[in-house]
Amino acid sequence: MDLKEARQEIDGINQSILDLFKRRMEAVRAVAEEKKRTGTPIFNGQREREILADVAEAAGEELETYAKILFQTLMDVSRSYQTRLLDRQGSISLKIKEAVAATPAIFPNKGTVACQGVEGAYSQIAADRLFGLQKILYFKDFEGVFAAVQSGLCSYGVLPIENSTYGTVNEVYDLMQKHRFSIVRSLKLRIDHKLLTKPGVNLSEVTEVFSHAQAIGQCARFLAEHPSIKVTVCENTAVAAKRVADSDRRDVAAIASASCARLYGLSPLSVHVANNDGNYTRFICISKEGQIFSGADRISLTVTVPNTPGSLYYLLAKFCAEGFNLTKLENRPIEGSDFDVRFYFDFEAPVLSDRALALLDDLEASCETFTFLGGYTEV
Repeated sequence: MDLKEARQEIDGINQSILDLFKRRMEAVRAVAEEKKRTGTPIFNGQREREILADVAEAAGEELETYAKILFQTLMDVSRSYQTRLLDRQGSISLKIKEAVAATPAIFPNKGTVACQGVEGAYSQIAADRLFGLQKILYFKDFEGVFAAVQSGLCSYGVLPIENSTYGTVNEVYDLMQKHRFSIVRSLKLRIDHKLLTKPGVNLSEVTEVFSHAQAIGQCARFLAEHPSIKVTVCENTAVAAKRVADSDRRDVAAIASASCARLYGLSPLSVHVANNDGNYTRFICISKEGQIFSGADRISLTVTVPNTPGSLYYLLAKFCAEGFNLTKLENRPIEGSDFDVRFYFDFEAPVLSDRALALLDDLEASCETFTFLGGYTEV
């Protein structure tokens, strides 16, 4: 058989597969109608495992993995189809609709907001962009921000979550496992780092630079070009600027924002310190209670899946089957476990769409653990 003949053979098989797929979905419809009549749950993990085991054995060793992937995808599609036919709402769908109903129509322009650091921090700049009128309470670390929101001391908290050049803020993701919160908005902020010194100081005089670890990483190229300069990590870029301003030394500098220069009476040197000009940081705005404002089109969640071959693939196939674009996939170790991890997902979808709600209900039912972190808009 030459290539043309082989392709003709495949075309014929494809048509047969499509005909069988349509017959299978008709049978799925009948199953859905019976489940609706009897109130039977859509997801039956034991039956799916049995089917996959039988398929793997029948396919033979060479095709075992491919056959399992194919049939797992078929079952994911079938489950999604059943969910639409039954129009049955899971607990997460109900919670989302309740949150939407209880949320004000317009995002507030004022509130008490928790930020890490001191005045001039990038988190404060992000809070200013999100809220027109706000009272900011500053905390020494990220955990303080989470705790202030969870306790009700602050209505909202603003936290950096990832940078376009230096990656994820791991500490924030780790703290997500410990605190109750809901993401209500996110902001992409352009970060323009400056090297700040006391007035009249030249670059040749600088022997030590203070900044936050993320900012240091985002300016690693400049620092590598000046190996004689000592680098000291601070809790925050604004803290670093304040430390320079309060110091009686002339040879210290801070990597921070231009607003910190104005705030603390420092001078930005005319040197380029960032690794690249396209430097952005995503910030999330969190609240204690679930709030979902009008137009929310981004969803964040966490799940755990069995530590077995293919489990993550099968999970990702659910998003693919529904046509949703994943914008973030992060895994973090689960404290006290033996190399088990928790996965964090961001994906684009209108929160109240039937397909998004059906997927969330499916994930809640089929994953080992599932937490809805929020539905929101990014600005």
